[in-house]
Amino acid sequence: MTTEALDADLRLLIELEPVAEAELSRHMSMAKEWFPHDYIPWSEGKDFAHLGGTDWTPDEQRYSEAARTSLIINLLTEDNLPSYHHEIATIFGRDGAWGTWVGRWTAEENRHGIAIRDYLVVTRAVDPVALERARMQHMVAGFSATHPGLLAGLSYVSFQELATRVSHRNTGTATGDPLAEALLSRIATDENLHMVFYRNVLNAAFEVSPDATMQAVTNSVRDFAMPGHGIDGFTRKAVEIAVAGIYDIGQHRNDVVMPVLRYWKVFERNNFGPDGEIARQELADMLDVMDVQAKRFDDKREALRERLRARD
Repeated sequence: MTTEALDADLRLLIELEPVAEAELSRHMSMAKEWFPHDYIPWSEGKDFAHLGGTDWTPDEQRYSEAARTSLIINLLTEDNLPSYHHEIATIFGRDGAWGTWVGRWTAEENRHGIAIRDYLVVTRAVDPVALERARMQHMVAGFSATHPGLLAGLSYVSFQELATRVSHRNTGTATGDPLAEALLSRIATDENLHMVFYRNVLNAAFEVSPDATMQAVTNSVRDFAMPGHGIDGFTRKAVEIAVAGIYDIGQHRNDVVMPVLRYWKVFERNNFGPDGEIARQELADMLDVMDVQAKRFDDKREALRERLRARD
């Protein structure tokens, strides 16, 4: 980032800090304490060969292929928390309300990976060796934001946290397992509260710096990628998840992008200059394209199912 951009971010951080402080207080009043160990069926666990038990075999795996894939993707995404922490700590800093939020958000996110991994390993729902190797590979690759800066970061996570909530909740449903569904629903509740923090702070940014905020939102929608997109084989896995109806482009547009845009009243605002108006029109055009793509995907869903089955 240029020195000018860094100075602009610092000014925005200072101006938006009262909003961040208010949203942090709201979050703390809404967040409910919960414990990952309460959601794990420990009685189903048994030792692996290293401790004299038996190692995992494929006949122990659970759920549909798509549900397992989504569980693994969701877990590996949560695993990359150190990279995400670095990103938001770099953007927000470690002082004041911003710094307190960074710590609280990180602590809450950390239990998601703990809980999902414990669940999958104890129930032997997936291959634990392959899971650990994938974790190592994904974390070494790390994560970095597509667009740098405060507004880019706030706009991206506003969408991403909601996308993660939808993905977790739908994955739980796809397992058909009441315990897994309860765990992922609990995690989804955290993700929704995180989304609300970011969404509300960015809403205030629309009043402080409308054109730059509108540009950041358009960039985030145009270039959006889930934080796990660097996982090995992610594209094929994402298609598999989409075909199963766990998370597809229609859900992304209608259940993630549109609710956040409506909250911000993006298409009702009258405080944009020329740059903001250009960005808003670009966004409107993208939403139309996404709608067409979603309908086409729905039309092709069954054919894609057959193609995936033929590959396996």
